[in-house]
Amino acid sequence: MAKYSKLSDQELIGLLNKDDEAAYEEIYNRYWPILYQSAYNILRDKSGCMDVLQEVFVWLWEHRETLQINNPKGYLFSAVKYKVANYIRKGKVRRALFAELEVIDLNELPFYDDNLEVRELKQIIAQFTSELPDKARQVFYLSRSEHLSNKEIAERLGISEKTVENQMTTNLKKLRLKMGRLSAWMIFFI
Repeated sequence: MAKYSKLSDQELIGLLNKDDEAAYEEIYNRYWPILYQSAYNILRDKSGCMDVLQEVFVWLWEHRETLQINNPKGYLFSAVKYKVANYIRKGKVRRALFAELEVIDLNELPFYDDNLEVRELKQIIAQFTSELPDKARQVFYLSRSEHLSNKEIAERLGISEKTVENQMTTNLKKLRLKMGRLSAWMIFFI
């Protein structure tokens, strides 16, 4: 196996084309860590990254005899990028995070205050709320900061409970969109 570590990527692909399992293992060992990190930088989900990499490497093995790859490293990075995009597009990412975001109050987590990611998240949410129209901002603030029910918010602002519900639904959709655009570079730890 040590001799395989000295082979070029092109030589490994040539051997892989001929069903050489050791060449496949060398490609896997050579690129798995950096491909995983690349996927993790976007997904921030270990099992999602494992799924993506498994799909890429299974495909590589299944198509080994017909591969025409000039730059294996670039090819594998592109494959991971494509699989990550599919993973996100299928909505497998962040559903749980958004569900928690609807009920969590970051101010109640004092032990996370030093966490840079949480501070950035709080800053993004604060900026988001400051950009909302006045009524929408009030509804969002009363719901998330003062923990009032929709009924209590409606009574306090003199609007219907249905209006409060619609405002929160709209506000959270907008926040999800904003967070979705930022998720490719933003780190979340909640």
